[in-house]
Amino acid sequence: MIRVSNLRKDFGNFPAVDDVSFDVNPGEIFGLLGPNGAGKTTTLRMLTTILRPTGGDITVNGASVCREPERVRSQLGVLAEATGLYDRLTVEENVRYFARLRNMSEDQIKDRMSEIFPPLAINEYAKKRAGTLSKGMKQKAALAIAIIHNPPVILFDEPTSGLDVMSARQVLEFIESYKGTDKTVILSTHLMHEAERLCTRIAIINKGKVVAIGTFAELQKKSGHMGLEEIFVGLMEGRGS
Repeated sequence: MIRVSNLRKDFGNFPAVDDVSFDVNPGEIFGLLGPNGAGKTTTLRMLTTILRPTGGDITVNGASVCREPERVRSQLGVLAEATGLYDRLTVEENVRYFARLRNMSEDQIKDRMSEIFPPLAINEYAKKRAGTLSKGMKQKAALAIAIIHNPPVILFDEPTSGLDVMSARQVLEFIESYKGTDKTVILSTHLMHEAERLCTRIAIINKGKVVAIGTFAELQKKSGHMGLEEIFVGLMEGRGS
């Protein structure tokens, strides 16, 4: 579903992403793991067509981010740290507004809300204005907006950043429900326990390069470490094999 080929992004003379390649298949939750400034978010911004690659390409279901950005965007659902909610609208109004931008009918919107709202516990505050909500409530509302049109590819960039324990738990359980489905999921995070729990495969990025990629079991075998944090720290310190 997603093919990243020799991807590069330069900012001046600085290569933020340097010859990155990986594939992601339907049913996978693919993790992008790395320290701050590693190139994770820049990679996602190129995938979402916000940034244009300096070199290489990304294809989403055969569509190129360089040549067919509109076709790529039509297949994506994106949850970023900034929720993008309109504070004066209720949660339901926010979701309905963005669904209409996706040319969804009112019946389709109602059906999707009935599927999405209960597992995220949104019904209890669906009629409240977004500006009155906690960060966790806003993040779950933003997640509903990201997937309201039932996209085949979903991107999560630090989805639990700053959330309380219960909100983070609900978001993680919802993401985990996509494992083994026909959806393709990319999760960018710096939290080891999230990647270890959710991800089918993991790409560890440092200084713009992929330094390791594989299942958790494959990374364990290659590194000789049992915990993902130990694997990660070893690679950051240049001790990974």
